[in-house]
Amino acid sequence: MDIRVVIFDFDGTLADTRAPIVTAKQETMKHAGLEVMDEEACASTIGLTARAGFLKFYPDLSEETLETLVNEYRRQFDELVSKVPPARFPGVEELLDELDRKNIIMTIATARNRKSLTDFLTKWGMLERFQLILCGEDTKRLKPFPDPVLKTLEELDIRPENALVIGDMPVDIEMGKSAGAYTCGVTYGNSDRESLKKAGADFVVDSLEEFLPLLAGLSKT
Repeated sequence: MDIRVVIFDFDGTLADTRAPIVTAKQETMKHAGLEVMDEEACASTIGLTARAGFLKFYPDLSEETLETLVNEYRRQFDELVSKVPPARFPGVEELLDELDRKNIIMTIATARNRKSLTDFLTKWGMLERFQLILCGEDTKRLKPFPDPVLKTLEELDIRPENALVIGDMPVDIEMGKSAGAYTCGVTYGNSDRESLKKAGADFVVDSLEEFLPLLAGLSKT
């Protein structure tokens, strides 16, 4: 196996954003007078755009109402993270250092909007570590469709068999597999081992530290 690029998910893979995402969704539902979904239900939409997440629960909402919900959700989320900023998961810096040492390109493919993502990465001093970042605005179709991975490979001129997608949700795995890339699921985020394996993950790890030994067999450098 010769992995030349690793495509990371963000929420639940690099950053522990579950609490503010769930709380912001629930507060938005209360604000709009909608049925408030429980934590597990809200967490199940992590990895989707805010619009797609709300549409999953309330499929009959008008476009105008959906736009209002998304704007309110983003306001709630920004307020929450300004008070208690999310942390990076343990092992993120070490893994990025090792990938850099092996000359493996690092990118991100996320449904999060670009401003929000770049704000996080800039505060952490990590923006320059990723050669390419694709956000919710950058492809017409998002995960589980393969478009973000395919666009990444096209821009970097890398073949699917030389790519590895790392994510915490089945949609991350489905996105990578449908693009022909290798995939690694992580269980410390918002899903579980069984769901990740069922989605087709080639590897599943419980921590980023656990992933480090795998690198020896993934790269020829």
